[in-house]
Formats: sequence, structure tokens, C-alpha cells
Amino acid sequence: MLEGNFAYSFILGVMAAVNPCGFVLLPTYLVWYLGSELQRPKENRAVTAARALKVGGSVSAGFIGVFLVVGLISNLFTSAIRDNAKYAALVIGVALVGMGIAMFRGWKPPISGPGLSVSRERTVRNMALFGVVYAVASIGCTIGFLTSVILGSVGRDGFISGVVSIVLYGLGMGMLVTGLTVALAFARVGIVATLKQGLPWFDRVSAGFVVATGLYLTWYWWSAISGRGTDSIVGRVERWQTHLADFLQRTGSWTLALILGSAIVAALAVVLRARGRRV
Repeated sequence: MLEGNFAYSFILGVMAAVNPCGFVLLPTYLVWYLGSELQRPKENRAVTAARALKVGGSVSAGFIGVFLVVGLISNLFTSAIRDNAKYAALVIGVALVGMGIAMFRGWKPPISGPGLSVSRERTVRNMALFGVVYAVASIGCTIGFLTSVILGSVGRDGFISGVVSIVLYGLGMGMLVTGLTVALAFARVGIVATLKQGLPWFDRVSAGFVVATGLYLTWYWWSAISGRGTDSIVGRVERWQTHLADFLQRTGSWTLALILGSAIVAALAVVLRARGRRV
């Protein structure tokens, strides 16, 4: 299935996770996830893997939902989306600064506690919302690809082909984030043993990442809106992002799908094997 335009849609989705607009959100998400894992009691690998899949899947659902909505209406409102996405991303940046400051003062995001169905629902909803925020933040830099390349398949091959391309675009972004989440979950035992003593400080580390991310996004989009251009900070981050994006593009869609899919399949196998033993 990953051939031609579909393969290109998938690889563009993977690269969308590390585009200049959303690049800084990825380490912030991973630090948040690690912090939430450090605060949990000791669990078996199946429980940890199941939660990683749930969190990554929820974020991916947020990605795909946003791209489907934007994709399906973009033929009518492409210019409006392109012109206004930067303002939405600026608001996201300011909101992240406020959230990080609140975290410094002791506030905790409403993430799940183990074993409660209400908390599980809250996690799915909140992580899907994070996926929406991530996707909106990335659209400012990727709307050109999303409309001209992926959505062009609607005109070439029909409506169904366009929807498949959009889903593959969101799936590429989601598989990268989910694969990294699962890898972090599998490494949890060693990480927890190393960082457990620093747990009291980890909330502040997470808050620092959120504030730094918000400040960067705010400055990035304020510079774009005001016409100030690229400064040394934005330029340095964009160079890091470019190196990573070039590496992903050289790797190719099939190889990326195999690597990321293997991590996800391994987590599923751990969960299913544990459930089979309980039956």
C-alpha cells in the first residue's frame, strides 16, 4: 500500500512530527510521558505497554481527526487556513507558557491514575486533545504540503484516494509519536531505576520544557506575524529540525513503517500474551 502518492503521504506525515512549527512539542511530550511513568507504582511490562499504546493511539487520533477536517474543507478554505493557522499556533504558544508556569506552582495536568475507568477516559480525551494541539501547531508549516500534494490526490484519483492519503499522513505522524512512546515504555525499568531519586525535581523539569516550548512557539509565530524574520534561536532550531527531517527522508517510507510498526507490534504482542495467560 505504501507506494507512489500514498508512500509520499506517509513520509510527509512522519516529517510533519518534526517540522519547524511543531518540532519542540515532541521532546516536551516525551518528557511529560516519562514524568507520568515515574510517578506510577511498579507494574508489569504488559500494563506499561498497554498504557503506552493507549496514550500514543489517543495522540494519533487527534492528529488524524484534525488533518481529516482540514483536508476535507481545504478546497474551500485553503487560503483562510493558511493565513490564520499562525494565529492559532501563537495562541497555543502563549497557553503553553501559562500552563508551564502553573505547573511550576504545583498544578498537575489531569492525566490518568492507575486502574480507574474515569481516569482512563480522561487520559484518552486529554491525549487526543494534545494530538489536536500538536497538529494545529504543525499546520502552519505544513499546510502547503497538506493541500497541494496530499489533497491533490482527490483531483487525480477521487475522493476515496484523498481520504486515504490524509489518513496515511496522520498515521505517519502518529506512528512516529506512538513508536517513540512505546520505546520509552519498554525502557521504563532502567530509566525509573536511574531517575527515581530525582523524582521530586522531575515535575519542575517537565514544567521547564513546557515553558520553553511555549516561549519558542510564541516567539516563532510572533516573528512570522510581525515580519521580523528568523533570528539566531529560531535559525538554530530550524537547522536541528532540517537535519532530522533529512535523515527521515533518506530512510524512506518502507523502512520507517517497518521500524515504527515493529515497536508497536511488539507492544501489542506483550499485551495480548499477558491477556492470554489470564484467560
